[in-house]
Amino acid sequence: MGDARLSFGIVMLLQTGTGLSVNAFLLLFYARVFSTSHRLSSSDLIQAQLPLANIIILLTGAVPDTLSFWELRIFLDDVLCKLTMYLYRVARGLAICTVCLLSVFQAITISPSTARWARYKAKLPRCFLPASIFSWVLNLLINGGTPMCTTGPANTTFHSTYDLKYCTLAPVSTAFMLVNTILYSASDLSLVGLMSLASGYMVLVLHRHHRRVRHLHGPDRSPGAMPEVRAAKRVVALATLFVLLYGRQSVMLSILLNVKGYSVSLLKSHLILSFAFSVFSPFLMICSDQRVRSFWKRESIISNLDPS
Repeated sequence: MGDARLSFGIVMLLQTGTGLSVNAFLLLFYARVFSTSHRLSSSDLIQAQLPLANIIILLTGAVPDTLSFWELRIFLDDVLCKLTMYLYRVARGLAICTVCLLSVFQAITISPSTARWARYKAKLPRCFLPASIFSWVLNLLINGGTPMCTTGPANTTFHSTYDLKYCTLAPVSTAFMLVNTILYSASDLSLVGLMSLASGYMVLVLHRHHRRVRHLHGPDRSPGAMPEVRAAKRVVALATLFVLLYGRQSVMLSILLNVKGYSVSLLKSHLILSFAFSVFSPFLMICSDQRVRSFWKRESIISNLDPS
């Protein structure tokens, strides 16, 4: 194994391990919140979807890629390959839907208290559960064609479009691939566009709010300390991170598919950065949520006091 391949393998291993650990902690926090119903906010149900989606993405995408980097053989037959790729696509779509829903709902929450927005704000708490269920159903259905395009590496009998080493993505036909590409692209672009608009609106509202109330707050209490402001900033940060990484991924994927003679390092960098959102997004949620930070400190103290 060369030095470059070894470096990429170590980065993949550290990234995957860190991502799984921090997302598991965040999922544990939300599970504890749901079990105790202590300071449960109406958006926690949707927020809990993000670490769950990240864990599935890392398990079905980053873990096999990490094993491939270290030249470890992965025993996946056709059924397991189809299931792995299907779960990966569903989780990826669920992550996009979750950030989009959080952006839209938070934009409505911090919108001015006018008569027009009051109706939407009153109905908002009842929309979280249906929206969560709808995001699952939508992604389960929209990715229904993924198993048809996936085979095991040893059973590929036709020209493949993308060899993952452990599985192979191979379209049934050109028309089927075109329809799937248009469907995925339209869905992704619509959600990314919606979360971008909602995030831009939140930035505008927060800027106006800050200017309006700045003179009312003393040095010990700034507008940024308000819970709704912190929540809005968290969602804006998540949406911004996702949009930037989505744009990078789209550009690099276009280069890999259309430019001949690209370097192997470019492909490896693309694979590593493909999981960046799943690794860094839980850190944003932990750093910006006082409840999670308190839970982290409490668990750390308990673990340090545990004699075992």
